[in-house]
Parts: sequence; structure tokens; C-alpha cells
Amino acid sequence: MSWIPFKIGQPKKQIVSKTVERDFEREYDKLQKLEDQTKKLHKDMKKSTEADLAMSKAAVKISADLLSNPLCEQDQAFLESMTALDTAMRRMDSFNQEKVNQIQKTVIDPLKKYSGVFPSLNMAVKRREQALQDYKRLQSKVEKYEEKEKTGPVMVKLHQAREELRPVREDFEVKNKQLLDEMPKFYHSRIDYFQPSFEALIRAQVVYFTEMYKIFSELTDQIDQAGLTDEQRERETEAKLSELRALSIVADD
Repeated sequence: MSWIPFKIGQPKKQIVSKTVERDFEREYDKLQKLEDQTKKLHKDMKKSTEADLAMSKAAVKISADLLSNPLCEQDQAFLESMTALDTAMRRMDSFNQEKVNQIQKTVIDPLKKYSGVFPSLNMAVKRREQALQDYKRLQSKVEKYEEKEKTGPVMVKLHQAREELRPVREDFEVKNKQLLDEMPKFYHSRIDYFQPSFEALIRAQVVYFTEMYKIFSELTDQIDQAGLTDEQRERETEAKLSELRALSIVADD
């Protein structure tokens, strides 16, 4: 959303006080920033859910690849471990999809709808500025006749100019007052609008990670039968790697 005031000739009479114009610019600037922040949040939330889905789908693909490894046909313990892993990854993907669907309905969609309000606000501001342009143009016209010699034809034209100015001035004042009254209300309404969405986001994340804790705790119990620590597993892996390196087919020339 952007606002560029019309550049026209200024009447001698100040028709909008500096205080009013300053208040208008301050409130409108807050809404411009709110629009930018809303669009950015909507974009970031979509990226986040897309990355979440890509992560869980990749995890399922990896576990499926491991399960199809020829080693599974030869080692029953490895087959059981990979089957447990594959089951866990598919459960994770399922819960992740539920979480993403919930976030889509309770956060992303409301953000999109909220962003859709700003074009109407922008049009209201443009109409206000157009009314201000017309007001200034007709005020200048009135002042021009007021400065001329008060002859019969000039007085007729002055009366006509004043009559033309009156509804235009009233139109601007209505539009200006409406925006000054409603822009702060719209800005403050963001809290009541977004709070349920952010609460739903937190609940969705809590449910998801609670389920992930259960899934991976069960997986750990299934595959960690030896009860080895990470350090012990690392030493075991290094020992097996050393054995592989000792083979003549992988020895350095």
C-alpha cells in the first residue's frame, strides 16, 4: 500500500490543519506497516508449512529406501529396526500433515483474508485525496473571484463558485472524518483478530511435538536394545570403519 498526495496549486486559505494532516499521516503509516507485516507473515507461514511437509516426506522416503536395502533380507535385526523406523516416519508424516492442515485453516487463511481488506482501505484513502484535490481546486477558484472587483458578473460567478464548493467541502470532510475515526479502530482490531490464530498455532505445535515425543520414545525402545550411549556407538562405528579401511581394496596406493 502506498500513498502519494496529489500535487496541485495550493489555495491561500489552509483548508486542512497541519494537526489533522499529521494525525492522518500517522494513522495511515501505521496501517501501511501493518499491511507489509501481514503479507510477510503470510508468506513466511506458507514457506514454513511447505518446509515442514517436505521434511516429513523426505524422512519417509529415507526410511523406505533403508527398508528396501538388501541388508534387510540378510539381517533380521536390521529389518526389524528399519521397519520400526519406517513406521515411525509414516506416523510422523501423518501427524505433520494434520498440523499443517490445522495451521492452514487457523492461521494462513485468516492472514490471507486480513490482507484482502487493505485494497479497500487504500481506495478509501485515494477517494479522500481526490476529494481534497477537488476541494483545493474549488477553494482556489472562490479566492480568485473574491480578489476581483465586485462587479455584477464577478459576484454571480463568486456565488456559483461557492455553491460548487459547498458539497465538495462537505464530501471531503465526511471522508476525512470517517478515515480518522476508523483507521485507529481498524489498527487496534488486529489484536482481537489475530489472537485466536496465534493461540491455535501454539496448540497445533504443542499437539504435534507431544506426539513426536511419544513416537520417538517408542522408536528408541524398539531399536536401542543394546542400551549403548552415543559415545559408545561412535567408538563402535569408528572401530568398524577402521576394519573396512584395513581391507586391501580400499587401501591407499
